[in-house]
Amino acid sequence: MTSDLVRRPTPCALAVARFVALGALLAASACTITPPSRPPAATLPPPAAVNSLTLDQYRQAIARRIAERNPSYLEHRAPQAMLRSLVVVAFTVNREGELVRSSVYRTNGDDDAEATALASLRRAAPLPAPPAKLLNRLGQVEIMEDWLFNDDGKFQLRELAPPQALTFD
Repeated sequence: MTSDLVRRPTPCALAVARFVALGALLAASACTITPPSRPPAATLPPPAAVNSLTLDQYRQAIARRIAERNPSYLEHRAPQAMLRSLVVVAFTVNREGELVRSSVYRTNGDDDAEATALASLRRAAPLPAPPAKLLNRLGQVEIMEDWLFNDDGKFQLRELAPPQALTFD
């Protein structure tokens, strides 16, 4: 019979194997890994905050350029309490400041306001060149801006607009 030919470890051999495994486990647990020292977190600005500040500054530069190139469309008073339209435009700018693409991201369906927003963005091109740290792996930066339209068809950009009116005039 084959079961008689199978060799099984003796209890003594099993005890020795367990002892060796336990010794190796204890030796490994006694080792510690010390990570390299880093400056305290309080001394380092979070990367998102640095990029956010730079992105906000870049968005303001773009908004100023759009305003400069579209003076007859720009509203200089505070946005009215009930806007005619809010158009959110998503656009991509390459490292030279060229407008790569633009599209309406969100709207209330006012076709004239959408067309005005996209046309005003195109008139502002080329836009200021973005800071290198904002560029993605394709050498571009993606931005969104809000066009706030009053009843007269004039707009303000959210980035530059004063607080919206609280009462209906």
